[in-house]
Amino acid sequence: MTLDTWLIYLAACIGLSLTPGPNSLLALTHGALYGPGRTLATIAGGALGFIGVVGVSMFGIASLLTLASELLLVMKIVGGLYLVWLGIQVWRSPAPGGGVGAISGRASPWVMARQGLLSAFANPKAMLFFAAFLPQFIDPAASLWGQFVVMAVTFALVECLTECLIAGFAGRVSGWLTRCGRGFNRTCGGLFMLIGGWLPLSR
Repeated sequence: MTLDTWLIYLAACIGLSLTPGPNSLLALTHGALYGPGRTLATIAGGALGFIGVVGVSMFGIASLLTLASELLLVMKIVGGLYLVWLGIQVWRSPAPGGGVGAISGRASPWVMARQGLLSAFANPKAMLFFAAFLPQFIDPAASLWGQFVVMAVTFALVECLTECLIAGFAGRVSGWLTRCGRGFNRTCGGLFMLIGGWLPLSR
């Protein structure tokens, strides 16, 4: 990949990362509940998930999804159910601030990383998006594996930086969240449930 092509790809990755999605919402929620430092586990899990999404998109699985509509529907339903379940957990969480200690036992780094990883994979439309997006930057004459490493790492780093900024913002409004934390949790949980419910119905 030439430098000019990579810079265009980098700009596209920044624009994509700034688009609201389940992982940015999860970073916001965990940043408020557990603080920016602990949310790094969530962000790392999401980055690993996106590397996997880029990989399966580049190496052909996404093309199978476009042909097998039944498989895509199954993945949409499974992903939607996971997001609904995640929304219910967020909805029921104690308010940030004084309530953080009450949920610290359920917020191990492994659990947070797993939630980030599964959120990245929960939306199969991301694979279809990358399947349409990545070919614009692929050089057929160059090594596909080398291009995969560059593209996947670039997007993962941009996504990590974006989610770190989101989690940091959530951590800075802890005073407000102490007063309005239950409403914040229910708003974020409701958004997760709406996304999960919309996903199987989307075309």
